[in-house]
Amino acid sequence: MDVDRKEVLRYLGYRGAEADEAVSALMEDCIQELFRASEPKSLSREYGLRLLPDDGIDGGCFQAKSKNLRKNLAGCHGIILFAATLGTGADYLLQRYNKLSVSKAVVMQAAAAAMMEAYCNEVCESLSKEYRERGLFLHPRFSPGYGDFPLSCQPGILDALEAGKRIGIKLTEGFLMLPSKSVTAVIGVGSTPMHCPAEGCEACGKKDCAFRRE
Repeated sequence: MDVDRKEVLRYLGYRGAEADEAVSALMEDCIQELFRASEPKSLSREYGLRLLPDDGIDGGCFQAKSKNLRKNLAGCHGIILFAATLGTGADYLLQRYNKLSVSKAVVMQAAAAAMMEAYCNEVCESLSKEYRERGLFLHPRFSPGYGDFPLSCQPGILDALEAGKRIGIKLTEGFLMLPSKSVTAVIGVGSTPMHCPAEGCEACGKKDCAFRRE
């Protein structure tokens, strides 16, 4: 897994600027600690898909109204439910440095976010290759919390994947995941390639996010 250092800096708010020597060294230290502490795991499972009136989506284990997700799923006949986590070791480091060093905690948080993204990209690329061999194509993953796709869909996705039992992802009452460096997503499955795919910041309607890619 290759962690994009530019992504770490983006999470730190650098927006294309270069980090000084001290920040770069701290970033490398955090990334290496995360590699030693993390235990990345993922799950995926395919479901049927029904697109309903008024931006409604029936993914089998969850139902939602989301204009953004529906646009992402245009032309799809099915979906893949996806969940991934860096495990409790990453959370332990974050909690530890929150007590010991605020500056290192901030960099560790950014490095963990970039590592989570890198791991998800790696797994999803493997899935995409597998489906292409079957003549099928995957759309970019789209997570609850992006745009108007509600976090309230998290329980249905995690329950369908048995993520609590299999890879240890739990939910708080506010639908946030524990370990904190965990991700759920919906990935569209179609018979034709998606042109001009939108993912991540490009697919999210929140234009004023401090971490938005420019």
